[in-house]
Amino acid sequence: MKITLRKVTSTPLEFEVKSDEITFKGYLQYDADKLILLRAELSGKIDVDCDICADKFKLDVDEDIEFFISDGVYEKKEDSLLDVVEVLDSIADMQELKNSEIELIKSDYIVCENCKKNGYSEEKSF
Repeated sequence: MKITLRKVTSTPLEFEVKSDEITFKGYLQYDADKLILLRAELSGKIDVDCDICADKFKLDVDEDIEFFISDGVYEKKEDSLLDVVEVLDSIADMQELKNSEIELIKSDYIVCENCKKNGYSEEKSF
């Protein structure tokens, strides 16, 4: 699903992207300073690898997601600490944004239930 950013106004524009066992659902809304607020929920199951035993398993996902989309290069203000995704062609690809959020989750340190039962923790010990 692709959304033309010029069509996003102060009235929330809802979207929903489903694939396999995961749903990315929420809305886009114009905020200020050429920024569009994305608020969504990513829920379902994703295939991941355990960082200890390397076994594949399905991870339950229920994440609230919020960030801004900039139509073009974001001119960051000095005191601004915003999470901003830059879109250079005025079209937000919701499938691509969903996949990016899934990859962020997969990059976390993930331990399967079997390894947890065997005394391994999700906290890295250095």
